[in-house]
Amino acid sequence: MTDRSDALKLENQLCFPLYACSREIIKKYRPYLEEIDLTYTQYITMMVLWEEHKVSVKELGKKLFLDSGTLTPVLKSLESKGFIKRYRSSEDERILLAEITEKGTALKEKAADIPEKIGSCIKLSKEEAMYLYMTLYKILGSTNE
Repeated sequence: MTDRSDALKLENQLCFPLYACSREIIKKYRPYLEEIDLTYTQYITMMVLWEEHKVSVKELGKKLFLDSGTLTPVLKSLESKGFIKRYRSSEDERILLAEITEKGTALKEKAADIPEKIGSCIKLSKEEAMYLYMTLYKILGSTNE
């Protein structure tokens, strides 16, 4: 084997454990999110809206690292469930806004214990978790340059 072919081994790929971890962690979320009728992508969208209450769809996509083709069906679904409303900005019609509704705000209380439940599934110390968090955001930052 040459060094070039070693680069193609799955065990030598940084992207594979990131991908596999993401899938496994999202799988852990599923039963908790089913209880509140959300997918993982809907959940992270609601997290932004619980914090900001109203945000442009463009800004929401940036925060979530999602393109409009992925985000639009998520927002449509959340709107059909009554958790958000979407509308055009009165200042600039080109800007589409997403705003949380009362029903969406009430959902926050039902979701409040999910992070702790997920945290208990992941066997990392607080320091290891913080290091991983900072490293992942460093990777995300470098991919968007």
